Amino acid sequence: MSHPHADEIHANLERAAETLEAARLLLDKGFYDSAASRAYYAAFYAATAALLHEGEAFKSHSGVVGAFHRVFVRTGRLDAEHGKALNRLFELRGIGDYGELLHVPEGEATQAIQDAEGIIAQVRSLPGQESTGRKE
Repeated sequence: MSHPHADEIHANLERAAETLEAARLLLDKGFYDSAASRAYYAAFYAATAALLHEGEAFKSHSGVVGAFHRVFVRTGRLDAEHGKALNRLFELRGIGDYGELLHVPEGEATQAIQDAEGIIAQVRSLPGQESTGRKE
């Protein structure tokens, strides 16, 4: 039996992979604010897919981040480092998108992409994700 949200889960995982690639391209071109923002969105799409797999859907970013902690980090299904990384990405996205005089430094943009890669990999390794999302 297929998952009732299989198409949405798959679409979010595909979007996560595509957005991560965009973040890498932006980093390579020196657009660190945008690279960090895209890295956050890549992780956000992966978190959204994981939550959909659990039957949970949210309309706000803070709802997804909070539920990700509640469902995966606090239960030990994912390492606490991934929860911390998602929080850092959310903060960097705020700087990258709305920072006015603040900017994301190259090193933090690079770390943001690594954090997003880790979150995506961990989400893809969760039981059941292999049947709803394509592995890279």
